[in-house]
Amino acid sequence: MSPSGTTRAPLEHAFLAPKFESATVLDAMRVGVVSCTADTSLREAARMMATYRIHCIVVFELEGGSWGVASDLDLVAAAGEDVDRRKVGEVARTKVVTIRAEESATRAAQLMTEEQVAHLVVVQPGDGHPVGILSTLDLAGVLAWGGS
Repeated sequence: MSPSGTTRAPLEHAFLAPKFESATVLDAMRVGVVSCTADTSLREAARMMATYRIHCIVVFELEGGSWGVASDLDLVAAAGEDVDRRKVGEVARTKVVTIRAEESATRAAQLMTEEQVAHLVVVQPGDGHPVGILSTLDLAGVLAWGGS
């Protein structure tokens, strides 16, 4: 279950997770990935983030067939430029930091700190296909409400 609440009652949340020390990435992650191709305009990528209230998008079909992540900060940094002509592939980070769902929340926090990223792409064992996103806010939710 994801955190819930409103701006009127922000402290009324429901978050079912074990204590942080015993939680896994699966306990905290958002299942599913919002993605786009590298030739998507910055404006369209921003619309996707705003519509789904997310902070990053997985970008496929970068040069060489690789994939990357474009964050809201990447888009904001390019906001003064022509957001209709510029493509998300131009701002996507090609160094994607990944983790598997069975890894510990503690390991995820350590990896985020070491790599200085706010999002990890959760990948399927074996083929490395993205299956979800783990953000620092997701980990904060486990810290706040896990085990309670």
